[in-house]
Amino acid sequence: MIYLDNAASSWPKPPEVAEAMAECVNRFGANPGRGGHRLARQATEVVEETRQSLAGFFGIRDASHLFFVPSATYALNQAIQGTLRPGDHVVSSAWEHNAVARPLEALRQAGVIEVTWLPPHASLEGSRAWQEAILPSTRLLVATHASNVNGAIHPIEAIGQLARSRGIPLLVDVAQTAGILPIDVEAMGITMLAFPGHKGLMGPQGIGGLYVNPDHRLHPLIHGGTGNRSEELNPLQERPWSFEPGTLNTPGIAGLQAGIRFVEETGVENIHRREREWMDRLIEGLRGISGIRLFCADGESLPLLSFSVDGIDAQEVAVILDQHYDIAVRSGYHCAAMAHRSLKTENEGGTVRVSPGFFNTENDVDSLVKAVTEVVHAFQP
Repeated sequence: MIYLDNAASSWPKPPEVAEAMAECVNRFGANPGRGGHRLARQATEVVEETRQSLAGFFGIRDASHLFFVPSATYALNQAIQGTLRPGDHVVSSAWEHNAVARPLEALRQAGVIEVTWLPPHASLEGSRAWQEAILPSTRLLVATHASNVNGAIHPIEAIGQLARSRGIPLLVDVAQTAGILPIDVEAMGITMLAFPGHKGLMGPQGIGGLYVNPDHRLHPLIHGGTGNRSEELNPLQERPWSFEPGTLNTPGIAGLQAGIRFVEETGVENIHRREREWMDRLIEGLRGISGIRLFCADGESLPLLSFSVDGIDAQEVAVILDQHYDIAVRSGYHCAAMAHRSLKTENEGGTVRVSPGFFNTENDVDSLVKAVTEVVHAFQP
């Protein structure tokens, strides 16, 4: 199988990831923070070492303000619902994943908040459109770092400067960029950062994180046991424990630590350079095929693109690639309905998305181009 769906989840993983997870399960699979025996202490050490590694990776000064959560979706829901109150206004973009769009829309439909969705092109062109959309009641700016449909990158530093100047928190979804592009929360003016572990950070599924600036007040979504001050009934107001109730995914955290170590040793720039090489080769090959439309961002962008084939549903193309060519790609709307409406692909079943990763090869890319060429020719009269 040629795997070209890394925007959904990176694969294969570095071997160290599975090894770290197995070691955790087999040697010290105890509950971190719950008990003073050596196995519990060892599990706690893995959690805190990974927290420190992530803090350094994202330019976070105080690691206690970084929380482990099951996914970037959970992190975004926590950030949004833990920040907003009745009457608040939010500015966001039409590029957002449903992990942002649906929580905001649910609050809007309930009459709790108002939302301004910036048009795709406007939101990418500096901070002007963001500034013009701000109201006296604006309490949050939300932006994906990069689109998961065409790879377009938001000018986060410019938006962050605006947010700081206006005293408005900025929440950034880095699901597609963590481990692929450099990210520094202080330099970029990011108040809250939501990330998954299973994409560019090379970790396993089921683990992610949320960073929250020390000065930003956030209400926890859920409460429960934390291993700290268990004699008290009042919910804890201490970070990170008040945002990590229940048993943490220690094997997932151990695997994430191994993934981060691989990314750091390999180098974010080296990873991006290789993936960009595959993307440039892919664009060149697909552009030579008549009957397809390419959706890829101009200028600097992520190593992912979407395409559609005239007269063929996107799902059908993906099924043919899977069943006849052993090539894995993603088809559909990629949980980003507003982006597809702006690209006018909603009547074509969305698009076929291709996202090469660090472990792909030239042959993988060339095989996809050859397969798409054959598919298009087979359907043409």
